[in-house]
Amino acid sequence: MNRLEGNVTLVTGGSRGIGAAVALRLAEEGADVALTYESNATCATDVVEQIKAIGRRALAVQADSAAPEALTAAVNETVATFGALDILVNNAGVFLVGPLEDVGPAEIDRTLTVNVRAPFVTSQAAVRHMGEGGRIISIGSNMAERAVFPGMALYSMSKTALVGMTKGLARELGPRGITVNLVHPGPTDTDANPAHGPNAGTIAGFTALGRYAEAAEIAATVAHLASSDGQYITGATINVDGGFTA
Repeated sequence: MNRLEGNVTLVTGGSRGIGAAVALRLAEEGADVALTYESNATCATDVVEQIKAIGRRALAVQADSAAPEALTAAVNETVATFGALDILVNNAGVFLVGPLEDVGPAEIDRTLTVNVRAPFVTSQAAVRHMGEGGRIISIGSNMAERAVFPGMALYSMSKTALVGMTKGLARELGPRGITVNLVHPGPTDTDANPAHGPNAGTIAGFTALGRYAEAAEIAATVAHLASSDGQYITGATINVDGGFTA
């Protein structure tokens, strides 16, 4: 598969979980890939080496998504290293949950800064380098559409904000030939949310398929949107959730 041959991608939070799966899938499709990580350089290096083993160029950039200047620097370093930026995947996020009465200003600020401001700022920096055929793809959450568990209000709110961002940017960037889309994963088997965790059975039971997704299944949809096969899809929210929101 070489649908992305000659493209350069930046995946925020690409050192593990869904982000790592996306970075690897896009590399398998032919893209050179830069990824950001907050603190785990070992995981980031491992993903970079896997991408290089595929035969693509790779770069890991340390960047805290709470720092706008770090995100802009990551975009600029990607362009300086690879000479272009064609695809941005806004994946980095935080998952802070708790009863309404216990959520303090620090948790609110952190969640909105990383889950809402960061994708906007990174998109803002990226489009300065994108031409026609550019892609912006954000990773949201099924909790934006169906918050079935208590304590999710803050997180759900932050992911719902990406719907508005996606629609607004799609309208603004459409005339430039840049598409903007949002992928809402459902429960996905990662280190942070293992398919065999203590509450996994209950969580999986909310899906129509009765199971967690593999991270690669989310990455497959991202790859479709990033390729020319997805060129007429923009402003869309796509649920890859096993029927969680059905």
